[in-house]
Amino acid sequence: MGSSATRTVLFDVDGTLVDSNLLHVDAWQRAFARCGVEVDSWRIHRAIGQDSALLVESLAGDRDPAWVDEVKRLHAEYYGELAPRLRRFDGVRQLLAALDDRGIRVVLATSAPQDELRLLREAIDADAAIHAATSADDVDTAKPAPTLIEVALERAGAEAPEALFVGDSTWDMIAAGRAGVRAYGLRSGGISDGELREAGAQRVFDDPGDLLAHLEALVDGPRPA
Repeated sequence: MGSSATRTVLFDVDGTLVDSNLLHVDAWQRAFARCGVEVDSWRIHRAIGQDSALLVESLAGDRDPAWVDEVKRLHAEYYGELAPRLRRFDGVRQLLAALDDRGIRVVLATSAPQDELRLLREAIDADAAIHAATSADDVDTAKPAPTLIEVALERAGAEAPEALFVGDSTWDMIAAGRAGVRAYGLRSGGISDGELREAGAQRVFDDPGDLLAHLEALVDGPRPA
Protein backbone atom coordinates (compact mmCIF):
# COMPACT_ATOMS: atom_id res chain seq x y z
CA MET A 1 0.00 0.00 0.00
CA GLY A 2 1.01 3.58 -0.51
CA SER A 3 1.34 6.11 2.27
CA SER A 4 -2.01 7.75 1.51
CA ALA A 5 -5.11 6.42 3.21
CA THR A 6 -7.73 5.08 0.82
CA ARG A 7 -10.45 7.66 0.22
CA THR A 8 -12.05 6.08 -2.84
CA VAL A 9 -12.63 2.63 -4.28
CA LEU A 10 -13.40 2.50 -7.99
CA PHE A 11 -15.28 -0.53 -9.27
CA ASP A 12 -15.73 -2.01 -12.67
CA VAL A 13 -19.25 -3.48 -12.84
CA ASP A 14 -19.66 -6.21 -15.50
CA GLY A 15 -18.06 -9.40 -14.16
CA THR A 16 -16.95 -7.55 -11.01
CA LEU A 17 -20.14 -6.61 -9.16
CA VAL A 18 -22.69 -8.17 -11.50
CA ASP A 19 -22.61 -11.67 -13.05
CA SER A 20 -23.10 -10.44 -16.61
CA ASN A 21 -20.09 -11.40 -18.72
CA LEU A 22 -21.61 -14.50 -20.25
CA LEU A 23 -24.77 -12.58 -21.07
CA HIS A 24 -22.58 -10.14 -22.99
CA VAL A 25 -20.95 -13.06 -24.80
CA ASP A 26 -24.37 -14.28 -25.90
CA ALA A 27 -25.52 -10.82 -26.99
CA TRP A 28 -22.33 -10.03 -28.92
CA GLN A 29 -22.24 -13.42 -30.60
CA ARG A 30 -25.81 -13.03 -31.82
CA ALA A 31 -25.14 -9.47 -32.96
CA PHE A 32 -22.08 -10.47 -34.98
CA ALA A 33 -23.92 -13.42 -36.52
CA ARG A 34 -26.81 -11.17 -37.52
CA CYS A 35 -24.29 -9.00 -39.37
CA GLY A 36 -22.73 -11.98 -41.12
CA VAL A 37 -19.70 -12.66 -38.93
CA GLU A 38 -19.29 -15.80 -36.84
CA VAL A 39 -17.14 -15.22 -33.73
CA ASP A 40 -16.19 -17.89 -31.21
CA SER A 41 -17.56 -17.25 -27.74
CA TRP A 42 -14.18 -17.60 -26.02
CA ARG A 43 -12.77 -14.78 -28.14
CA ILE A 44 -15.70 -12.55 -27.21
CA HIS A 45 -15.26 -13.36 -23.54
CA ARG A 46 -11.62 -12.30 -23.59
CA ALA A 47 -12.51 -9.02 -25.31
CA ILE A 48 -15.22 -7.99 -22.83
CA GLY A 49 -14.31 -5.07 -20.61
CA GLN A 50 -12.80 -2.82 -23.22
CA ASP A 51 -14.32 0.02 -25.21
CA SER A 52 -17.05 -1.39 -27.48
CA ALA A 53 -15.54 0.04 -30.67
CA LEU A 54 -12.21 -1.58 -29.81
CA LEU A 55 -14.01 -4.83 -28.99
CA VAL A 56 -15.70 -4.90 -32.40
CA GLU A 57 -12.48 -4.10 -34.22
CA SER A 58 -10.52 -6.75 -32.33
CA LEU A 59 -13.09 -9.42 -33.19
CA ALA A 60 -14.27 -8.42 -36.67
CA GLY A 61 -11.46 -6.31 -38.05
CA ASP A 62 -11.68 -2.88 -39.61
CA ARG A 63 -15.28 -2.22 -40.64
CA ASP A 64 -17.40 0.57 -42.01
CA PRO A 65 -18.64 2.83 -39.17
CA ALA A 66 -22.26 2.11 -40.09
CA TRP A 67 -21.60 -1.63 -39.76
CA VAL A 68 -19.99 -1.12 -36.36
CA ASP A 69 -22.93 0.98 -35.21
CA GLU A 70 -25.36 -1.74 -36.29
CA VAL A 71 -23.47 -4.48 -34.42
CA LYS A 72 -23.41 -2.31 -31.31
CA ARG A 73 -27.13 -1.56 -31.67
CA LEU A 74 -27.95 -5.25 -31.99
CA HIS A 75 -25.79 -6.09 -28.98
CA ALA A 76 -27.69 -3.53 -26.92
CA GLU A 77 -31.00 -4.98 -28.10
CA TYR A 78 -30.07 -8.59 -27.29
CA TYR A 79 -28.46 -7.62 -23.99
CA GLY A 80 -31.64 -5.79 -23.02
CA GLU A 81 -33.61 -8.97 -23.65
CA LEU A 82 -31.28 -10.81 -21.27
CA ALA A 83 -31.43 -8.15 -18.56
CA PRO A 84 -33.89 -10.13 -16.35
CA ARG A 85 -31.06 -12.64 -15.85
CA LEU A 86 -28.66 -10.05 -14.41
CA ARG A 87 -27.74 -10.73 -10.79
CA ARG A 88 -25.27 -9.17 -8.41
CA PHE A 89 -22.58 -11.40 -6.97
CA ASP A 90 -22.92 -12.51 -3.37
CA GLY A 91 -21.55 -9.97 -0.92
CA VAL A 92 -21.80 -6.94 -3.23
CA ARG A 93 -24.22 -4.91 -1.12
CA GLN A 94 -22.36 -5.77 2.08
CA LEU A 95 -19.03 -4.78 0.50
CA LEU A 96 -20.28 -1.41 -0.72
CA ALA A 97 -21.98 -0.73 2.63
CA ALA A 98 -18.79 -1.59 4.53
CA LEU A 99 -16.82 0.90 2.44
CA ASP A 100 -19.48 3.56 2.89
CA ASP A 101 -19.45 2.96 6.68
CA ARG A 102 -15.73 3.72 6.66
CA GLY A 103 -16.29 7.02 4.89
CA ILE A 104 -14.74 5.67 1.68
CA ARG A 105 -16.36 6.86 -1.51
CA VAL A 106 -17.55 4.17 -3.91
CA VAL A 107 -17.49 5.09 -7.60
CA LEU A 108 -18.60 2.83 -10.44
CA ALA A 109 -16.18 3.12 -13.37
CA THR A 110 -17.49 0.99 -16.20
CA SER A 111 -17.03 0.79 -19.96
CA ALA A 112 -20.76 0.08 -20.28
CA PRO A 113 -22.92 2.75 -21.93
CA GLN A 114 -25.39 4.67 -19.77
CA ASP A 115 -28.43 2.53 -20.66
CA GLU A 116 -26.62 -0.65 -19.62
CA LEU A 117 -25.31 1.01 -16.47
CA ARG A 118 -28.90 1.73 -15.46
CA LEU A 119 -29.72 -1.99 -15.69
CA LEU A 120 -26.59 -2.89 -13.75
CA ARG A 121 -27.34 -0.42 -10.95
CA GLU A 122 -30.81 -1.94 -10.65
CA ALA A 123 -29.19 -5.36 -10.22
CA ILE A 124 -26.72 -4.03 -7.62
CA ASP A 125 -29.51 -2.27 -5.69
CA ALA A 126 -27.17 -0.30 -3.44
CA ASP A 127 -27.43 3.30 -4.63
CA ALA A 128 -27.23 4.64 -1.08
CA ALA A 129 -23.62 3.42 -0.87
CA ILE A 130 -22.59 4.66 -4.33
CA HIS A 131 -21.12 8.16 -4.42
CA ALA A 132 -20.90 8.50 -8.21
CA ALA A 133 -20.68 6.58 -11.47
CA THR A 134 -19.07 6.97 -14.86
CA SER A 135 -19.82 5.17 -18.09
CA ALA A 136 -18.48 4.88 -21.61
CA ASP A 137 -20.71 7.83 -22.54
CA ASP A 138 -18.49 10.11 -20.43
CA VAL A 139 -15.36 9.65 -22.57
CA ASP A 140 -14.34 9.32 -26.21
CA THR A 141 -12.56 6.01 -25.61
CA ALA A 142 -13.17 3.76 -22.62
CA LYS A 143 -10.86 1.08 -21.17
CA PRO A 144 -8.05 0.25 -21.57
CA ALA A 145 -7.51 4.00 -21.97
CA PRO A 146 -7.13 5.61 -18.52
CA THR A 147 -9.60 8.44 -19.20
CA LEU A 148 -12.61 6.74 -17.61
CA ILE A 149 -10.71 6.16 -14.37
CA GLU A 150 -9.44 9.73 -14.39
CA VAL A 151 -13.03 10.99 -14.70
CA ALA A 152 -14.07 8.68 -11.85
CA LEU A 153 -11.29 10.08 -9.65
CA GLU A 154 -12.43 13.62 -10.42
CA ARG A 155 -16.00 12.81 -9.45
CA ALA A 156 -14.78 11.26 -6.23
CA GLY A 157 -12.60 14.29 -5.44
CA ALA A 158 -9.61 12.00 -4.98
CA GLU A 159 -6.06 11.73 -6.27
CA ALA A 160 -4.72 8.49 -7.73
CA PRO A 161 -2.62 7.54 -4.63
CA GLU A 162 -5.76 7.80 -2.48
CA ALA A 163 -7.74 5.33 -4.60
CA LEU A 164 -7.78 1.70 -5.52
CA PHE A 165 -9.51 0.01 -8.43
CA VAL A 166 -11.28 -3.36 -8.48
CA GLY A 167 -12.01 -5.15 -11.75
CA ASP A 168 -12.21 -8.53 -13.44
CA SER A 169 -10.49 -8.02 -16.80
CA THR A 170 -6.99 -7.36 -18.06
CA TRP A 171 -8.39 -4.18 -19.64
CA ASP A 172 -9.33 -2.97 -16.15
CA MET A 173 -5.86 -3.61 -14.80
CA ILE A 174 -4.18 -1.87 -17.75
CA ALA A 175 -6.43 1.19 -17.49
CA ALA A 176 -5.84 1.47 -13.74
CA GLY A 177 -2.08 1.23 -14.21
CA ARG A 178 -2.12 3.93 -16.86
CA ALA A 179 -4.08 6.16 -14.46
CA GLY A 180 -1.62 5.51 -11.64
CA VAL A 181 -4.19 3.72 -9.47
CA ARG A 182 -3.35 0.46 -7.69
CA ALA A 183 -5.52 -2.37 -8.94
CA TYR A 184 -7.00 -5.58 -7.54
CA GLY A 185 -8.44 -8.34 -9.69
CA LEU A 186 -11.41 -10.65 -9.23
CA ARG A 187 -11.71 -14.15 -10.69
CA SER A 188 -15.48 -13.71 -11.00
CA GLY A 189 -15.16 -12.52 -14.60
CA GLY A 190 -13.40 -15.69 -15.72
CA ILE A 191 -9.87 -14.37 -16.33
CA SER A 192 -6.90 -16.20 -14.81
CA ASP A 193 -4.81 -14.99 -11.90
CA GLY A 194 -1.69 -14.98 -14.06
CA GLU A 195 -3.20 -12.77 -16.73
CA LEU A 196 -4.65 -10.35 -14.19
CA ARG A 197 -1.34 -10.08 -12.36
CA GLU A 198 0.62 -9.67 -15.59
CA ALA A 199 -1.72 -6.82 -16.55
CA GLY A 200 -1.07 -5.09 -13.23
CA ALA A 201 -3.21 -6.59 -10.44
CA GLN A 202 -1.46 -6.36 -7.06
CA ARG A 203 -3.64 -9.13 -5.63
CA VAL A 204 -6.42 -11.36 -6.95
CA PHE A 205 -9.56 -12.44 -5.07
CA ASP A 206 -12.42 -14.77 -5.94
CA ASP A 207 -15.32 -12.33 -5.93
CA PRO A 208 -16.80 -9.39 -3.96
CA GLY A 209 -17.49 -11.62 -0.97
CA ASP A 210 -13.85 -12.68 -0.83
CA LEU A 211 -12.76 -9.05 -1.15
CA LEU A 212 -15.05 -8.14 1.76
CA ALA A 213 -13.43 -10.83 3.90
CA HIS A 214 -10.02 -9.22 3.30
CA LEU A 215 -11.16 -5.61 3.42
CA GLU A 216 -9.25 -4.66 6.57
CA ALA A 217 -5.97 -5.62 4.93
CA LEU A 218 -6.72 -3.65 1.78
CA VAL A 219 -8.10 -0.36 3.02
CA ASP A 220 -5.72 1.93 4.87
CA GLY A 221 -6.83 4.12 7.73
CA PRO A 222 -9.03 3.46 10.77
CA ARG A 223 -12.77 3.09 10.72
CA PRO A 224 -14.47 6.42 11.53
CA ALA A 225 -15.74 6.72 15.11
